Amino acid sequence: MPVGEVAARPGGGGAGGMVLGGGMGMAAAAVGGDDAVVMQLAAAEGEETIITVNCPDQAGLGCDLCRTILEFGLRITRGDVSTDGHWCFVVFWVVPRSSSIKIRWASLKNRLMSVCPSSYSIPFYADISQPGPLQFYLLKLLSPDRKGLLHDVTHILSDLELIIHRVKVSTTPDGRVVDLFFITDGMELLHKKGRQEETCSTLIATLGPSISCEVLSAEGFQQGFSSLPPKIAEELFRVELADSEICSSSLSAELKKVQTATINFDNSLSPAHTLVQIICADQKGLIYDILRTMKDCNIQILYGRFRSDKKGSVKKGCREVDLFVKQVDGKKVVDPEKQDALQSRLRSEMLHPLRVMIVSRGPDTELLVANPVELSGKGRPRVFYDATLALKALGICIFSAEIGRQAASERQWEVYRFLLDDSKEFPLANSLANRNRVVDRVRKTLMGCYN
Repeated sequence: MPVGEVAARPGGGGAGGMVLGGGMGMAAAAVGGDDAVVMQLAAAEGEETIITVNCPDQAGLGCDLCRTILEFGLRITRGDVSTDGHWCFVVFWVVPRSSSIKIRWASLKNRLMSVCPSSYSIPFYADISQPGPLQFYLLKLLSPDRKGLLHDVTHILSDLELIIHRVKVSTTPDGRVVDLFFITDGMELLHKKGRQEETCSTLIATLGPSISCEVLSAEGFQQGFSSLPPKIAEELFRVELADSEICSSSLSAELKKVQTATINFDNSLSPAHTLVQIICADQKGLIYDILRTMKDCNIQILYGRFRSDKKGSVKKGCREVDLFVKQVDGKKVVDPEKQDALQSRLRSEMLHPLRVMIVSRGPDTELLVANPVELSGKGRPRVFYDATLALKALGICIFSAEIGRQAASERQWEVYRFLLDDSKEFPLANSLANRNRVVDRVRKTLMGCYN
């Protein structure tokens, strides 16, 4: 069996689309049927793969699972979550966001297993639920210059589960480009020669024999980050976006499907739980945004169901979410002030999970992308990937890129800074229209309008 594939056989599901008996009848992935994570791979392209998680529960587990699924380039089409506070059962139906994304199903399973509580930990895989100090490496790439190179490299590194933290780009007198990528390994294997050879051979096989690369240790690497100027930071991180900005944004067509997110609380259906009902425009990472908000607000989800418009009961282009929740003290969410605070936080995180703007940096043009960091310290997956994809589509070269964190509005933000090349074909310094095109394209790509 090729590396990255998971064995699957036809299996039955339970009533209402749920898989009964802890994945009974589902295909075991890579190891025995008693695994915490079981997958039934799609029978054909375009069909859903079913991921079942059956393990001890822990705070924020659903958020951690969704983050991992998002990191692998998958879209959750629907899902069911249930727990008694001690043991949980989760089913996600997923599809790749793009046919160009190579899904390493066995690797995804291992990553999901590592998220589950310690009784299902995998000794050879990183425990990303409790991250230790990151081991940085330097990937040095020498290549002929061309547009879109940075995203092409990012795509390959993403498939290899290598995470980019900083990029430095320089051009030699003969027109070649030297790219320095400071990276970490999601599999924590890059210290081994075989993993380094796999990385370089994959890059050369994909980009062509004209490139050369090597992987070096970067033990002295300091992930320093220069803070944004106060005025720019205030605009980028402000809590509430102006109505004019929302209406003029490139997402206005998608947002007009529901105008705004509908969030209702109902305490009449359950004696022990509050029902939170959400209807909003579907977008990339929506389920993750909802669950990370609940996690950061100390709201426990005892049962949840996510539905998309493909299931018929939801308005086209929208997503419907039902969550039975309680507070960390075990009580229902009854206080109107607490309901208003949670409603406001959910609406902000669902409609505006990412901030995008272009600013002048001396004579140069800089693209800024920011997203909030979870209280656990984890950032949002695939932001660098999507931003470089959008810039490649516009034919814009990236002179340098860096990733850092900055505190603002009583929270931590992850900030991506791209210094853009100003070309005759796509001038940026004095063209407001072109700057708006960049912001629109990047925002739409981040929100899943482009793959």
